[in-house]
Amino acid sequence: MELTRNAAWELLTEFTKGDGLLKHALAVEAAVRGYARQFEENEEDWGLVALLHDFDYERWPSAEDHPFRGVAILKERGYPEWVTRAILSHADYSGVTRETTLEKTLFACDEMAGFVTAAALVRPSKSVLDLEAKSVMKRMKDKAFARAVKRDDLRAGAELLAMPLDQHIGNVISSMRLQADALGLRGTF
Repeated sequence: MELTRNAAWELLTEFTKGDGLLKHALAVEAAVRGYARQFEENEEDWGLVALLHDFDYERWPSAEDHPFRGVAILKERGYPEWVTRAILSHADYSGVTRETTLEKTLFACDEMAGFVTAAALVRPSKSVLDLEAKSVMKRMKDKAFARAVKRDDLRAGAELLAMPLDQHIGNVISSMRLQADALGLRGTF
């Protein structure tokens, strides 16, 4: 079993057909890869974990199944423990604590990438290219906006990375800008 982005993408697309969830995986991958570069970690390894973190969600969205079913599949296919542990740790209810920098980064980027996507899509440009951290911070105060996203999780992610929330948001936006076309977030630019 090869740990490659291509193999991870094939597995993701085997289990996930919905465009929204595929774009979410790509957004989290972009953000996590950005942090891998910043932290001087292995960008390929971190990226494939981000791609795969929700690969089972479309088939098994319940807390009883996700991410446990996916992790079982990953283990069957020979993925190493550091991959499966990181994926388990992104779900608060899994009982797996976040200890490594990768685990903390995956959690920090998961919900934030989704929130940044939502914030970009409500802009007149429908683009991440002109989105700024202060705009995202303002949206966080609006409880009706993207109401399913727990604001405490967004703040906790920045705290896990030991950085101010606005800096974390800016980092995620910057990384997602690099993949604006793949994410469908180029908008009118």
